[in-house]
Amino acid sequence: MSRLTPLRRPEASQAVGPATPRPPAPELRNPPADYTYDGSFEGLLTVLFRIYDRRSAPNSIQPEGAAQGGLFAQAVAIDTDEALAARTWDGLLRFMPEEARARLYHVFLSEDAERELLIFRYADAALRAGRDISTNYADATVRRGQRLAQQLFREKHRMEAFVRFEKAQDGLFHATIEPDMDVLPLIASHFTKRYADQRWLIFDKKRRYGLFYDLTRTDIVEFAEAGAAPRRGEVSATVLDEREPLFKLLWQAYFDHVNIPERKNIKLHQRQMPKRYWKYLSEKQPRERRFEPIKNKRSPTAGPTLPALGPGNEHL
Repeated sequence: MSRLTPLRRPEASQAVGPATPRPPAPELRNPPADYTYDGSFEGLLTVLFRIYDRRSAPNSIQPEGAAQGGLFAQAVAIDTDEALAARTWDGLLRFMPEEARARLYHVFLSEDAERELLIFRYADAALRAGRDISTNYADATVRRGQRLAQQLFREKHRMEAFVRFEKAQDGLFHATIEPDMDVLPLIASHFTKRYADQRWLIFDKKRRYGLFYDLTRTDIVEFAEAGAAPRRGEVSATVLDEREPLFKLLWQAYFDHVNIPERKNIKLHQRQMPKRYWKYLSEKQPRERRFEPIKNKRSPTAGPTLPALGPGNEHL
């Protein structure tokens, strides 16, 4: 199963289709239905296609594992069809600009409890309006989609700042994250460009998948469920580079020395670096060595050091 990756990236440069007359939106005249899919973005795009193919609006759209059927209604299971998903993804550009289409993908990555219905309502409203509705903030669906996209990109920027790598014996740099939203597809480009000269793996502990860069390309990798996870989601100490504890100690010492106790503002600090991220930050782990101030600094209130009197400088 593909992992939450659209067949064409929303950020890819694509021109909006020609301004030709659009066919009228199909009327969803049949009784509403509950739909289930495999949880992938391609699966959701397939559901959108089938909704109009069946002329049946959704009561609900849920991943198969989390689906809660009604008392009397039987859910309609939709199998993912990548050809139909690609057709739907391309077809969205006929009635919305590329930026608005990308927002649908961002809403999906937000993992909001109602993301599937929100995406359907947005696409259906744009289809029936026959024009771009992305700036119509009087519409509750548009406002909700914009808010979720903003929250997603806030989480993305935090992950780009808070990832801390550890070096393994084979030279692989490993990092564990646990973001509130599924931001791995959005941070892949940043880390591929920034760390292009080293092999690395970023593992999302919450979603059990990661990004792996092998010096040539970045791939999405899946992880099978195993036994109990190591403490804090770290790799075992037996596979870490022998110098890794020293690197961690130096990193902690750096943060201790650049810290200015007189300017401590706990509320501001926690707002910019929420506590839920601390368990994966080296500088927030318990210190193995007690902090000692740098001893080669002279107090700013101390006067100049005078030479001691002795033979040859009695005239001073």
